[in-house]
Amino acid sequence: MGTTVAGLEGVVAGESEICYIDGYAGVLSYRGYNIHTLADHATFEEVIFLLWNGWLPKRTELEQLKKDLFANQGIPTAVVDFLKTVPQASPMDVLRTAVSMLGIYDPETPDMTPDANTRKALRLMAQTSTIVTTFDRIRKGLHVIGGDPSMSFAENFLYALTGKRPDEVMEHAFDVALTLHADHELNASTFAARVTAATLSDMYSSITSAIGALKGPLHGGANQDVIKILLQLSSEEAAIDRVKSTLARKVKIPGFGHRVYRAEDPRATHLRVLSEELGRRTGQEKLFRMSQAMEQTVKAEKGLIANVDFYSASTYYALGIPVDLFTPVFAVSRMAGWTAHTLEQYKNNRLIRPRAEYKGNPDGMSWIPMDQR
Repeated sequence: MGTTVAGLEGVVAGESEICYIDGYAGVLSYRGYNIHTLADHATFEEVIFLLWNGWLPKRTELEQLKKDLFANQGIPTAVVDFLKTVPQASPMDVLRTAVSMLGIYDPETPDMTPDANTRKALRLMAQTSTIVTTFDRIRKGLHVIGGDPSMSFAENFLYALTGKRPDEVMEHAFDVALTLHADHELNASTFAARVTAATLSDMYSSITSAIGALKGPLHGGANQDVIKILLQLSSEEAAIDRVKSTLARKVKIPGFGHRVYRAEDPRATHLRVLSEELGRRTGQEKLFRMSQAMEQTVKAEKGLIANVDFYSASTYYALGIPVDLFTPVFAVSRMAGWTAHTLEQYKNNRLIRPRAEYKGNPDGMSWIPMDQR
């Protein structure tokens, strides 16, 4: 057997044409398009199309995708009824269960043809957003808001969530945030989706596996931890003191360091700017300044660099997104990547079945009768 690597760190587990990362150079690209290029020029809908198909959409292709996403945003009545029964539950638990329920009510679930799976990817992309906004409105006792075909995906989400049409700056900021979170190679949730898909289980099962992995605090929940710290602070000085006292206790600070990146996470580069712009626009600039103080102190004390979760915390908060929806919003964005990887796995499938290096008792243990144990 080969060399054992804890956590499979650095182990190449498959081939993909979807996402490229060079952690030492701080490079992230989708289908060959650098994340900086996409953040500066692409809409989230263009990124969805790119991840699924491998090329940037023509105008007609983009308009069709927008129409299809809007047409498929409705969720089954049974799923809405379920959302009404769990107002106090964890949003990630609700999302995981609701997405699994979608598979029960989709007549195409057992159809594993490429065309059917593409349609399922489209429905998942549209309906995950609806699940998150519908659940939040219901638990707050507010009427559920439908989408508007004239709005972008990002604008529709914020409108359905808050009941207010976001201004251009807020819509653009959220659109960029969705793009930055859309895919990240074989992270834990994407790998979970591909492992499930490799058994030729249906797409809803694969995505439910991904959501279960994303729920873990070592994967998707760090930005919630970041904002909870920031909201406890009163000033930049307090932020610096908090970092130093936390590090003195040898406790990790969420939002710093990354399994892959050794240079700056390129997504954090953009989110830092968005956090500042939105903070200034929404009166939350203090959160940005405290974030910046924390970042500079952690870098000086430990040499660690902020990752995507750190500035997404203050960005989401400034957009009016409830703290416990930060990870579900991550799922809304990452659905583009999860479905792209699932489709790719089906296309060139081989069952994913690694081995483990055995560390237990040697074979041949003698049986011990019950009365001698």
